[in-house]
Amino acid sequence: MLVNFFTKRKGISFLGCATQMYAFSLLGITECCLLAAMAYDRYVAICHPLRYITVMSWNMCFLLSAVSWLIGVLLALGQTTFIFTLPYCGLNRINHFFCDLLPLLKLACVDTFKNEIAIYMIAVLFIMVPFLLIVTSYVQILHTIFKMPSAGGKRKTFSTCSSHLVVVTLFYGSAIVTYLRPEAFYSSSSNKLLSLSYTLMSPMMNPLIYSLRNTEVKQALKKLIAKNINT
Repeated sequence: MLVNFFTKRKGISFLGCATQMYAFSLLGITECCLLAAMAYDRYVAICHPLRYITVMSWNMCFLLSAVSWLIGVLLALGQTTFIFTLPYCGLNRINHFFCDLLPLLKLACVDTFKNEIAIYMIAVLFIMVPFLLIVTSYVQILHTIFKMPSAGGKRKTFSTCSSHLVVVTLFYGSAIVTYLRPEAFYSSSSNKLLSLSYTLMSPMMNPLIYSLRNTEVKQALKKLIAKNINT
């Protein structure tokens, strides 16, 4: 993608396109699962604090991480094989920034209705199910927070979830609109804009979002803002 952005060469080989799509699918599906695992971690920490060390042991953290990556590897491999075994003909010019699922299906020389149904089923299962697990976790978290007697305790507890909530909103908002909207609302221009959100903007914002909870980073940012205001 960076080569295409900064050079005039916009072509990509068949193998390169398959590799790019596999990497994109792998990281996207894995992030869905990891965000759900992180929501479960926050749920245990806030709703069952005395059991946190026992429940979220090193073995459990490793298991959640390993399962997330395994699901990503297997599903990405299946999706890539599924897409690149279709017959392609013509110029094979992709109307997109990178080799994504839906733009590639548009290039196939056969009826892709069954393929699109399969993609939507995978999207519902591995985008919506983790999302529903995240929502369920935060419903329980909010219920616990509202029962706290101290307003300061409520703010402090909720602040531990704020970074994760922002990341979930950025990632899932664009992903759900991109892959689960009806065909009648699909357009290549809007799809490109949404793709930029979860392929470039979200990864670029994640380090900043998570680091803002760090006290030293906050103090350095306050000093920088104060310095710019004074000058």
